[in-house]
Amino acid sequence: MDWRDILAPHWQSSAERMRACEVVLCIQDTTELDFNGQAIAGLGPLSYEAQRGLYLHPTYAVTPAREPLGVLDAYMWAREPKGADGVRPGIKESTRWTEGYERVAEQAAALPATRLVYVADRESDIMALMVKAKELGHPADWLLRSQHNRTLPGGGKLWDQVTAGKPVGRIHFTLAARQAQPARAVRQQVWAQRVALPDAAGGVVSATCIVAREVDPPAGVKPIEWRLLSNREVDDLDAAAQLIDWYRARWEVELFFHVLKNGCRVEALQLASMARLERALALFMVVAWRIARLMRLGRTCPDLDAGLLFERDEWRAAFILNKKKPPKTSPRLNEVVRLVAMLGGFLARKGDGEPGVKTIWQGLQRVVDFAAGLRYARELDD
Repeated sequence: MDWRDILAPHWQSSAERMRACEVVLCIQDTTELDFNGQAIAGLGPLSYEAQRGLYLHPTYAVTPAREPLGVLDAYMWAREPKGADGVRPGIKESTRWTEGYERVAEQAAALPATRLVYVADRESDIMALMVKAKELGHPADWLLRSQHNRTLPGGGKLWDQVTAGKPVGRIHFTLAARQAQPARAVRQQVWAQRVALPDAAGGVVSATCIVAREVDPPAGVKPIEWRLLSNREVDDLDAAAQLIDWYRARWEVELFFHVLKNGCRVEALQLASMARLERALALFMVVAWRIARLMRLGRTCPDLDAGLLFERDEWRAAFILNKKKPPKTSPRLNEVVRLVAMLGGFLARKGDGEPGVKTIWQGLQRVVDFAAGLRYARELDD
């Protein structure tokens, strides 16, 4: 069985969830999976030639409200070693970004009532991607973080020209806590301008460049500055703020990678070949999506019926393992998510806030096993 066959039912379900949305952000990014020291056939070099592993490049669909909808596509590959001339053979790796946009464009054709927006970080700032989108007629919008301060047809530099104009206004938001960085308030001044980008073939691609620069950051903290490119036109601050907010949703794919690596611990897999590893990763990508979805909906939709995301035996198991009597009717989602996380080490103290993905994953393993035991016990009684 190919890994794509494993993901096929999930792809179909993801498309149905997307069909109910007005806008879906299709976030792409790449992560490296380190299997150094393991005898897995087919692996290749990573950042250093001595490292062994593979690369994973998924398309992760979320709503603008950050609700994970599923994994739409994935690209897995192992690099070939560099030749004696220092050149690495094989397909140019940047191709994955352009091909990724094409897959999103194909999905857009099947979902005419849903606006799909391709969102990616600096590495995707490739003219070939923008040209391909233009050739296809922009069936899906694109929103990229600008990496190259391109020279414009008039001779000036892209970022300098945009910030030389009048700002469209200021935005305010709270930057969530990450690792050792506490949450903090951010204020940014925003510029937006429609520009013509040379396509290296004598033509131009029309795009909007947005620069969002932090104003008065805390002492000792590096100011946050984002430079974005999009095919969408921006007429005012509201339109610019919307695109900036959509770009900020890119963090959801980083969370997905965190679940995959630190929750599911896929880098600890010990399998004989690349093909087996791909099949395992396909399964764990669905698991990682479910955990991220539970965490997000448990926070944003706490009163949702838990029966919509858990089987009856699963939510009952969460109560029983916490030595609580299960209710007769389906409980609130937030209550069940917290109980599951408590089984994974979440202390649920007054100041602890909501559980994270790691404790949910660890607790979910116990819940699923116990739920399977409940079903087996009923079969024995029958």
